[in-house]
Amino acid sequence: MDRPRHTAAARRAPPGDRGAVTVEAALAMAALTVVLAVAVGAVATAGAAVRCADAARELVRLATRGEADRGRAVAAELAPAGASIELEVAGDLATGTVSVHPAALLPIAITGRSVGALEPGVAGVAAEPGAPP
Repeated sequence: MDRPRHTAAARRAPPGDRGAVTVEAALAMAALTVVLAVAVGAVATAGAAVRCADAARELVRLATRGEADRGRAVAAELAPAGASIELEVAGDLATGTVSVHPAALLPIAITGRSVGALEPGVAGVAAEPGAPP
């Protein structure tokens, strides 16, 4: 009985299919890398949003008590690196805004904003240097 022989030549893939698995694996690795980068960026952006909101809240909380300079210092510690911190007082309301651009290549800005009423006895809050009165 003649049995078919399984030789190395019979087990080889046709010449047009050589390297196909390697290319597919490379494409899969590239896709996984992109998905991982997007996921890490989303988590970092969410973290920056929370930090901006916390910094704005502390800025306004201390400013409404009459401690605007201390509020700016605390907000600077809580805010992400490179964030801009603004305090505006209009009448008996103080508004704090903390903004940051988390990725220089993307045109997005994360902003945290908080508003609070000045406490009784606080005549006014010191304006930010260079801001109009």
